[in-house]
Amino acid sequence: MSHDHDHTEDHAHVHRYPPRPDQDDTLTYYRAMEAAVRELLIDKGVLTAEDVRRQVENMDGRNAGLGAKMVARAWIDSAYKQRMLANGSEAAEEIGLDVGPLKLVVVENTPTVHNVIVCTLCSCYPRMLLGLPPDWYKSRNYRSRVVREPRAVLAEFGTVIPDDVLIRVHDSTADMRYLVAPRRPQGTENWGEAELARLVTRDSMIGVALADPA
Repeated sequence: MSHDHDHTEDHAHVHRYPPRPDQDDTLTYYRAMEAAVRELLIDKGVLTAEDVRRQVENMDGRNAGLGAKMVARAWIDSAYKQRMLANGSEAAEEIGLDVGPLKLVVVENTPTVHNVIVCTLCSCYPRMLLGLPPDWYKSRNYRSRVVREPRAVLAEFGTVIPDDVLIRVHDSTADMRYLVAPRRPQGTENWGEAELARLVTRDSMIGVALADPA
């Protein structure tokens, strides 16, 4: 098992505002600081309340279907797959997906290697392609154990990886995100891109599951 640990700076995350109806709106220290900075930027004319609203709406519109589109394209286009593995950020932009300034690294599952991603320090995650991270991804239990015993953790998700398959754990950083390209299920040779994308789940792109079987 290998670990790609490269945390060299503090992680910076944008706080969501305004909160959704199902969110706890308790005014914490960080929420108060976020509100103060936001209001100052609006007062100074750096941005508008509409800019904030649109950005929050854009964040809410992100979901795993975006990452699935990228994986499905790679499944049917070998040249695109090579570009994706060489430079994930450029490959995403090539099909109209905005990953922002972050470096996107795509790692491919093969018959001999299975990849899984984590953020051992907090919850860095390819939100621009997968949406909000699941609660378990942010938990201390997952963050600490998947590095030490990934095979056991994956088995708890129902994903049993054979002993002769190497498991690589990739640790996300403040400026770099990983995306797992799962293996294409057998029996889908004649499927179209849209059909294939439906097989690619959020968890398979994190690496704790396989692509849904056909």
